[in-house]
Amino acid sequence: MIGIHLYESKHQESYKVQIHHHANVQILYAIEGEGSIWLEGQQYAFEQDNAAFIYPFSKHAVSSNSHLTLLVLAFDDLSEKQVFHENCRPFLFNRSELLKLNAFHASELRLMLRKLLFEQKQSDPLSDWAMHNLIQDIYLLMVRAKESRQVQDANGLRAERIRNYIDLHYYDSVTSEELSGKLGISIRQMNKIFKKEYQMTPMQYITEVRMGLAKKLLAESDKDIVSICFEVGYESLPTFYRTFKMAMNMSPNKYRQQLFAADVQGNLE
Repeated sequence: MIGIHLYESKHQESYKVQIHHHANVQILYAIEGEGSIWLEGQQYAFEQDNAAFIYPFSKHAVSSNSHLTLLVLAFDDLSEKQVFHENCRPFLFNRSELLKLNAFHASELRLMLRKLLFEQKQSDPLSDWAMHNLIQDIYLLMVRAKESRQVQDANGLRAERIRNYIDLHYYDSVTSEELSGKLGISIRQMNKIFKKEYQMTPMQYITEVRMGLAKKLLAESDKDIVSICFEVGYESLPTFYRTFKMAMNMSPNKYRQQLFAADVQGNLE
């Protein structure tokens, strides 16, 4: 793939890469092992689930204390292209940085890199398109990780991370097992932490977010109920109807009819 390259880099014990630089962007992701990385004139520990954003022409070097396996993603500098909205530019990278990813960011990055490896093997026009879209998603994830990298993982922050994750993935089939797995804690502990902060469990919060959006779509659009069911993240229409009725004590159709009747009455008055 011209412009995008993803490959494995293995470093045996006491192996050192000399200080060097590249014209393109590199993202280094540590799959396993530990070592160190030299960035912007400083030395940092570099270990599993750490990632480094290497800015173009920035001098850097990697060394290993033990076996260190990296995935290296190289691509053209997106900050120089018109792929980001102008409001996003203050958040883009302008230097090389080491990111100690939290459980959520590491999990998402691993999935994106696996998708990239798959698409890279296909070598067809559609895989080229898919890879360029994935590069933008990875850049966005790295920017978000950069914004939160210095905060420690206290229980309050864990709850906030769960909530932020749900806010961005409410339409997906998010489960308690998935959320607790990303944090490396039990479902019971996760529910306790989240409930202390927000007085509900993560699954109850997902329902609240979905129902809030469903009510907004019922009130402000003429979309079919089945389309709203799909948009807010339910796989089956009966499940959506049952959940909505439990939350609102009425069906989605009746909720929309009541809103319409209230609007008509207001116009008559």
